Amino acid sequence: MRHAKRVKKLGRTKSHRKAMLANMVASLLTYQVIKTTETKAKEVRKLAEKLISLAKRGDLHAHRQVYDVIKDRKLVKKLFDEIAPKFADREGGYTRVSKLGPRRGDGAPLSVVELLLERAAKEEKKGKKRKGEKKAKPAEAKEAEPKKERKKEKVKAKATEVEEKEESEDKTDESKEGRGAEPEEAGSEESK
Repeated sequence: MRHAKRVKKLGRTKSHRKAMLANMVASLLTYQVIKTTETKAKEVRKLAEKLISLAKRGDLHAHRQVYDVIKDRKLVKKLFDEIAPKFADREGGYTRVSKLGPRRGDGAPLSVVELLLERAAKEEKKGKKRKGEKKAKPAEAKEAEPKKERKKEKVKAKATEVEEKEESEDKTDESKEGRGAEPEEAGSEESK
């Protein structure tokens, strides 16, 4: 019986599984998004969240524990200096697993694992909204109007650029026609 056996074996030996998950977590931290099968994605999510929590702690022992999994010193430094501070206010849920559907060749269910860095950065900029902060919405509406105006200005600017390009092309076409005609006229003047 498999009571209390929580590890998904993924059809690999322990060493192979450990190395594969470490490489996948390193790729996730490097590129912020990886595509893999659903079960691997869930295992990668577990390991990645543990490593980010250790990085948030930030002490020497945490550095050594993370380095035990990820062997790349530059990536460990990036995790501690860049990624972990973005999740300082968050208590878990640093990654998201989204299902993609079956793989074409063998029908294995695919998923995408992604770090939620954009969301963490937006929370830092905006701050958390509270129940009493309903006054912010009219300010957002005021900001939306200039955005619409800016968009209209951009459209007008593009239209003028296109018109200018067409005019310059017409002028170059006329000048080319004029150049071709000048030598003939010059030759006819000499004959006179």
